[in-house]
Amino acid sequence: MRAARFYDRKDIRIEDIDEPPLKPGHVAIDVAWCGICGTDLHEYLEGPIFVPAHGHPHPLSGESAPVTMGHEFSGTVTEVAADVDDLGPGQKVVVEPYILGDDVEVKPGVDYQLSPNMNFIGLGGRGGGLSEKIVVERRWVHPIADHVALDHAALIEPLAVGHHAFIRSGAKAGDVAIVGGAGPIGLLTSAVLKAQGLTVFVSELSEARKAKARETGVADEVFDPREVDVAAEVRSRTGGRGADVGFECSSVPVVLDMLLDAVRPAGTIVNVSIWGHKPEVDMPKLVLKEIALLGTIGYANDHRRVIELVEQGKIDLGPFITGRIGLDGLVSEGFDQLINNNEQHVKILVNPRA
Repeated sequence: MRAARFYDRKDIRIEDIDEPPLKPGHVAIDVAWCGICGTDLHEYLEGPIFVPAHGHPHPLSGESAPVTMGHEFSGTVTEVAADVDDLGPGQKVVVEPYILGDDVEVKPGVDYQLSPNMNFIGLGGRGGGLSEKIVVERRWVHPIADHVALDHAALIEPLAVGHHAFIRSGAKAGDVAIVGGAGPIGLLTSAVLKAQGLTVFVSELSEARKAKARETGVADEVFDPREVDVAAEVRSRTGGRGADVGFECSSVPVVLDMLLDAVRPAGTIVNVSIWGHKPEVDMPKLVLKEIALLGTIGYANDHRRVIELVEQGKIDLGPFITGRIGLDGLVSEGFDQLINNNEQHVKILVNPRA
């Protein structure tokens, strides 16, 4: 089968590799679509980061570069192990792409995303969605309804990131949120917030991303910080109070500063983005306003609820797909577009069989 293999920085090769064997407790899946994530771009430009460097195997997967890439994917079950009795061939599925220790419990109330040596399928080994087939441990395979399109379903993984940020914030229906940055995660986080009944304001510079936030309906208002004082606009629309919650989705210091201004006293800011450097934080403002600044990584027990939101039609993922390509175009039509023309794209999907 064909697969995209990460060897090193700017060295990704489309290769023929052996199909993975079915193992006890596992599910075999034909991959339909796989999204290109910002993490994949970081690996391509700056890695290896999550990918274990060649000769330095990951302690859980036992693998090191080259590894098959791709962790945002959907597909169809083709075979299940004899000890798997609740899934069968033909079932549409998505994968929660964790690599965790066998002793880590995956259940409500457990922050399994914070367990030691956590990594992701498609980065730390165990196959990946940028291949024709994959075999995955049953606990990570989530069934989806037949009426959900498989290309839409490939966005459920990043949508779960936004849902986990929402859960971390403690926000509720009727609250006001300000989202800093309308890239893929900012837009999908906003989609979750709207589906949960919040008023959502978005701050963004890019014309294309501002347009996407408006046309998808995930924002009640979109502000350009070059044109207005975003924090002042948020306060003016909340009777001078400020937003209840803020979401940092840009990894840009001035956006974090804006959120500290825009949220109300005793408000909450959730940092969703991955920072490549240490930003300065206005600690006096954080202290004097008693703002809670929280971090978030990945998801835990979020996939089932996110799938329900999509199945029920409360979130339409189709408008966030801005490109569909084949595996051979991964670098030239995928990575290069997202690096050099990123403002025009939200999510580019790859068909590993094309």
